[in-house]
Amino acid sequence: MKKEIHPKDYRLVAFKDLSNEHTFITKSTAASRETIVIDGVTYPLIKLEISNTSHPFYTGKMKLLDTAGRVEKYKNRYQKHLNKTTEQE
Repeated sequence: MKKEIHPKDYRLVAFKDLSNEHTFITKSTAASRETIVIDGVTYPLIKLEISNTSHPFYTGKMKLLDTAGRVEKYKNRYQKHLNKTTEQE
């Protein structure tokens, strides 16, 4: 392992999964402006959209997204725009 390439300012940081409110504490160098108090101790807070407690790969629960509905909605909006531009020409 190369010397002098790893940060030396590790500290305890709380990571909070916003999808299920799970919070865990680990060492990190990530910067944060927010803090959280856990068991009377204040930690810097890093908010996550997804973690191992909510990711479908780790939980075994696959979520189906309604991509077809979204695509159709986009196409309908775009078609209205195309119709307006062709009418103006």
